[in-house]
Amino acid sequence: MQRSDVTRDDGTWVGLSLDVPDRRRPDLCVLSAGPRLLLSQLSRPVLLAVVEEPLQGVDFWRTDAYRSFVPPLRADTGRALAGSPERWAHRFARHLVDSPGGPLHGGRWLLSPESPLPRRRHASTSHSEYWSSMLVEGHPDGYIDWYFHSTEWEVLPLRPVPGPDDGRVKAYRKQAREGTLPPVLLWWVSGLDCHLILDGHARLAAAIAESVEPPLLQLHRTVPRDDLAARTDEAVGSYENELARFAELRAVHGPTVPDGAATAGPRLARLLHDLDTAQQPTWAWPLPGGEGAWRRIAREVTLGADWPRS
Repeated sequence: MQRSDVTRDDGTWVGLSLDVPDRRRPDLCVLSAGPRLLLSQLSRPVLLAVVEEPLQGVDFWRTDAYRSFVPPLRADTGRALAGSPERWAHRFARHLVDSPGGPLHGGRWLLSPESPLPRRRHASTSHSEYWSSMLVEGHPDGYIDWYFHSTEWEVLPLRPVPGPDDGRVKAYRKQAREGTLPPVLLWWVSGLDCHLILDGHARLAAAIAESVEPPLLQLHRTVPRDDLAARTDEAVGSYENELARFAELRAVHGPTVPDGAATAGPRLARLLHDLDTAQQPTWAWPLPGGEGAWRRIAREVTLGADWPRS
């Protein structure tokens, strides 16, 4: 795997790009049977989901089978890497590649602290209230609401978030107060249109308990390297066409018409930046056996509970 840092023109670090060579279906993957989805880890059902028609949300059933592929993070490691999302990204990247149970497959990925999660909150809202409102509730079953919420804001834990008095949470609360809390690792899944917590359930609980902003690293697919040249040419072509359009206007109306660079230039810069950072849809693999297999798994996982209702 090739790793490379992504920066802005001013040198500001944006994230860590991961170019993963072709490989088999990952240990953690989304399987689909039409609107019915199954998140599987090492062949164990982790999450069953049904996308409502019309597209208003997702009913889900969460099992207790998910296991993080990141080993426990020691307090001295948190202190050593505190305030350095770059170093944390490289550390998580090693576990994503080397440890069983992760979601990486062939293509290009980005690990970045710049997620679409909103960072603005009302001054009267505490960090605790703010982050609690972004967590999708429900165990074993719940609902991701696409109608009333912009679900890119929402975070779905893959196991129940422990309470503030849990032993692990207590240990992390001290790090949260000290500013040495390791990042929470999220994975954006387009089929659910929300973020899943891959690692850091207890760390997020600690941040909420201490009402501090939790550090984040978000993983998502981005533009494959094989497509970069064509998309770069497309962006440059659009820029040149816009300058040519303004040149024609100037020829007719005179030099009072701007040359277009002031608007086309920044747009080109944004398009080129997006080639390194923009989210691409999450891959899903066909579920062998289709809907029938999905329903059989659902009956086994839910022990015959009345779910789903459609």
